[in-house]
Amino acid sequence: MKAEEMIEVMAKNGLRITDQRRTLAKLFADSPGYLTPKDVYEFMGRTYSGLSFDTVYRNLRVMHDMGILEQFVFEEGIKFRVHCSEHHHHHHLFCLGCDKTIPLVYCPMSELTGIPDAFQVVRHKFEIYGYCEDCREEAGGGIN
Repeated sequence: MKAEEMIEVMAKNGLRITDQRRTLAKLFADSPGYLTPKDVYEFMGRTYSGLSFDTVYRNLRVMHDMGILEQFVFEEGIKFRVHCSEHHHHHHLFCLGCDKTIPLVYCPMSELTGIPDAFQVVRHKFEIYGYCEDCREEAGGGIN
C-alpha cells in the first residue's frame, strides 16, 4: 500500500491528516519489513520533538483497526507492517532470515480436527516460520 492510499483511508475514516500522520504513512510505505512501536517512535522523534510514545502507539493501533497496518506478535514483541495485498482471510509464512512475509492464501482451519463440539472458535492464528529460498541459498542450503 502506498502512502497516499494510507492517507486516503485515514481521511475516509475521519482522521485529521497531520504532517505526523503523513510521515507515519510514508515510513511504512517505504519500509519493506516490520517496525516495532519503538522503531517508529525513534524515527518520528527525530523530526517531531516532544512526540510521546503513547501518541505513536495510539496511531499504530488506529491504523491497524482501519486495516492499513497488520500487527504481528513475535517472541520479541509486537511489530507492525503495511497490510499485505490479500484482502480476504489468510495467514502468513515468515522468513526467520530476512523477515520476508509470504501470504498463505489457504486457511487450514477448515481441515482441523479434534476441536470439541462444545467449543466455539471465534478467531484463530496460524503462522509458519522458516527460511525463504533466498536465505536458504545464502546459507549454502545448510539451513534445515
